[in-house]
Amino acid sequence: MEIRRVQVTGGASFVVTLPKEWAEEQKIKKNDPIGMTVQPDGTLLVTKNTTDEILQQIKEIDCSTVTDPAFLFRLLIGTYIMGFNVIRLTSKQGFPPYVRSVVRNFTQMTIGQEVVEETETLIAIKDLLNPAEMPLDNTIKRMFVIVKNMHKDAITGLETHNRILAEDVIKRDIDADRLNWLIARQTNMIMLHASLSRKMGISPDLAMHYYILSRIIERVGDHAVRIAEHTLPIIETDLDKKTLTIIKKASTMSLEIFDRSIVSFFNSDMKEANRNIESINVLESLCGEINNIVLKHDTMIAISLNYISESIRRAGEYAGDISETVINLLVEQERELKNKKIRI
Repeated sequence: MEIRRVQVTGGASFVVTLPKEWAEEQKIKKNDPIGMTVQPDGTLLVTKNTTDEILQQIKEIDCSTVTDPAFLFRLLIGTYIMGFNVIRLTSKQGFPPYVRSVVRNFTQMTIGQEVVEETETLIAIKDLLNPAEMPLDNTIKRMFVIVKNMHKDAITGLETHNRILAEDVIKRDIDADRLNWLIARQTNMIMLHASLSRKMGISPDLAMHYYILSRIIERVGDHAVRIAEHTLPIIETDLDKKTLTIIKKASTMSLEIFDRSIVSFFNSDMKEANRNIESINVLESLCGEINNIVLKHDTMIAISLNYISESIRRAGEYAGDISETVINLLVEQERELKNKKIRI
């Protein structure tokens, strides 16, 4: 860290010189305007950028060096998440058929990405979404509703022998994924652009906690998919009342933990978050009972029910992770508030 002493001019103005190397690197000249922003932690951000516009970032991908469609798709998703505004795919020899197919899947599975130019050797994808118009709290709430309904429908599919409903749960997983990718993208952009943090009214630290939440919710959705996947092989099986009742009871408890974890986050309720974590032990005991009960079933049925029980338990444990995140966030916010009072 470079230390510089503050000078006072005119008896009222505080003055500190800028590092020469930094000023030259930024090509700052005499009388150039400089932007200054007070950060939530009290630090001062100094930047040459004096507008709130997000600078355009372009990513070039040479498709002649990428022969695996799955790898190309991962590159596009990675580029999207890292906050690039424009993606340019090029190929001097023309694109193989799979490239356009991958691009089509990418634009359908992400939010705000559209092909704006296409020739034999160039495909340009541009982000048309204003990130400030998609508040992170709204996205989290939407993810929660999607994933909660996926879990409920997977259990309903098991209970009612509804194959179409179970298959639909698996298809809906992409809805949770695309929102998780959006939050990851916005978080990276907030880290890079202080102006976006101001526009969205959210600090980089809080944005990171939203991203952690979205990752956990996405994993709860993954377990809803696993419940549906393991329901399909036994969809025609008539489970006895005792087995079905205890599975539904465990599922309800898992979703209650999930629901309370989200409520405690938006209500900033540390005590409720702690009580929620304590309730996971009851869920684990209940899932243990399921594993013992299913042993009386045929091997293939027992295996599927064990996997379903495991995913119900894991979903509740992930919900507990949300409650732990709530406690960590509130402890950090209390520290920041205390530091602000000390500075005042």
